[in-house]
Amino acid sequence: MIRLRGLYKTFEGKNQVHALRGIDLDIPKGQVFGVIGQSGAGKSTLVRCINLLERPTSGQIWVDDTEVTSLSSRQLRSARKRMGMIFQHFNLLSSRTAAGNIAYPLELAGADKTETKTRVEEMLKLVGLEDKAHAYPAQLSGGQKQRVGIARALANEPQVLLCDEATSALDPETTKSVLQLLKEINQQMGLTIVLITHEMPVIQEICDMVAVLEHGIIQEEGRVIDVFTKPKSQATRRMLQDTMEVRIPPDLLQRPEKSNGDCRRILKLSFVGPGAHEPLISDMVKRHPVNANILFGRIDQMKDIPFGMLLLEISGEADLVDQAVNYLQSQDVEVEVFQDV
Repeated sequence: MIRLRGLYKTFEGKNQVHALRGIDLDIPKGQVFGVIGQSGAGKSTLVRCINLLERPTSGQIWVDDTEVTSLSSRQLRSARKRMGMIFQHFNLLSSRTAAGNIAYPLELAGADKTETKTRVEEMLKLVGLEDKAHAYPAQLSGGQKQRVGIARALANEPQVLLCDEATSALDPETTKSVLQLLKEINQQMGLTIVLITHEMPVIQEICDMVAVLEHGIIQEEGRVIDVFTKPKSQATRRMLQDTMEVRIPPDLLQRPEKSNGDCRRILKLSFVGPGAHEPLISDMVKRHPVNANILFGRIDQMKDIPFGMLLLEISGEADLVDQAVNYLQSQDVEVEVFQDV
């Protein structure tokens, strides 16, 4: 659906800034694709290059088999009708009502009044703002403003929706409701959504795939569940360290070895999919009589895929502990030994 090849963007000036450095990226049709990175990573530049609000210094961009980087100004205006965009700070026209803001792109496209009125009513219903048609932006909450922004972006029936930090200005509860709306739009319309954010929970909530951007370079990409549970790059690990990394308290690792000669191991178990809900530890203890102590545990979800982590201490006779670890490794679970004493 969207292909980026050899994309570079350099901002000239007193201090030259290389915002994008050779981006190659494929965004499948109908998916919610997230791009995550810290401030200054190049995320907003990347999404604005897709519809050429920022023209890349070099490289090619295809949207639905059309190379938009080779289009004339007139052709580009036509192509942009297939690409809606929503922004962090809404960018609504303060002098127009909610209905007037949604109607604006239709008027620019030359739609007649009857068609425009019908489409505006459809969009207001879609975003749940039928009763706010005549309200001005100053009379709307942040979440309502963003819903108007979404309705306006969808007015011309685009194939692609570009979201540039669309929830960063919203509180957590409103963010969740806007993400739910975007998820429903994706499912109902088959719309391809490109979502730019620096917030891990946003990617976790809605995205199918993700690319991690740092210093204008894609560090890794893939399914969200794979990238976040098995990170390959240091950039991803740094973003995960405050939300998903298991930190073992030092005093736990300093607990004395058992005097009777038994051994003790501390393991990190990672589950993905249905296995996150299975009674694995109970089964292990039944099969191999060791002592098991859960030190830390969490079960979460990435879109529709459950995942879990356990920090587990097992102790007992050395042979039995070995058998218990082997049993865990034979199951659909990743086992990492943190401590072996």
